[in-house]
Amino acid sequence: MNSPVKLWRNQKYTQILLGKHGVIVTWTIIRVPPEGFGDQAPYPVAVVELENKIRITAQMVDWEQKQCAVGQRVQVVLRRIVEPTAEGVIPYGIKVKPI
Repeated sequence: MNSPVKLWRNQKYTQILLGKHGVIVTWTIIRVPPEGFGDQAPYPVAVVELENKIRITAQMVDWEQKQCAVGQRVQVVLRRIVEPTAEGVIPYGIKVKPI
C-alpha cells in the first residue's frame, strides 16, 4: 500500500517524468492482475525508452491494440494508479499513452 508519505516523497520523480516522450522497447498484456488492479485488466505494460535514454516501466492508458507495438511513440502522463484507499487517499502516478 502507498502511504501518503510515500506518495509525497515520489512527487519529485513523477514531476521530472511528466510530459516526456519516448518509444516502446517491449510490452506485454496483463490479464491476471495483482490485487487492486482487477478493475483495469486486461491492460498493457510497456518498457519505454525516453528521449534522455532513461528506461521506465509503466502501464499504458488510452490505447488500442494496434498501438501496442515496439517503436510506438508515447508520452508520460499522470493518472490514478489504483482505487482510493479506505482513508480516502487517491494514489496517482505515471503511466504512458500513445501519441
